[in-house]
Amino acid sequence: MSNLLNKGIVKVAGWMKMDNRINYFKVAPKAMEHVMALENYTRKTSIDRKLRELIKLRVSLINGCAYCIDMHTKGAKKLKATEEEINQLESWRDSDVYTPEARVAFELAEHVTLISEKGVSDQLYERVREHYDEKAYVDLILIINQINMWNRLSISMGNAVK
Repeated sequence: MSNLLNKGIVKVAGWMKMDNRINYFKVAPKAMEHVMALENYTRKTSIDRKLRELIKLRVSLINGCAYCIDMHTKGAKKLKATEEEINQLESWRDSDVYTPEARVAFELAEHVTLISEKGVSDQLYERVREHYDEKAYVDLILIINQINMWNRLSISMGNAVK
């Protein structure tokens, strides 16, 4: 069933006029079906929806993806993220707005996004595991990698904010 949904989404997106370099949904539909399958998986994890959206926003800020920053700012607002939660993402370490679970998720997101510079140490892994079980850790990694993939796809394809 979800495979049919992914194919449908990709097919519709392939017909859309996209304001970018290439309509990658049309050019590589099989690949985009897999991308959408992972996107659908990440949306169904046990990770809090607002936190997921803030993680996506934080990663998009690191990567400088204006298209994704715009989308995830709007998404976070729809999920009742406060202006402080959105505006203080760049300086989350110095903010008392976030829970310990959110703070360690943002730290993990930064380390995975900048993996060649920061890596993911055993100490960071242990800090994350204080708040998240094995399944949630894997889900966090998948969420972080998924938004990194979207950011890289969006930037390289020239997606513009409308």
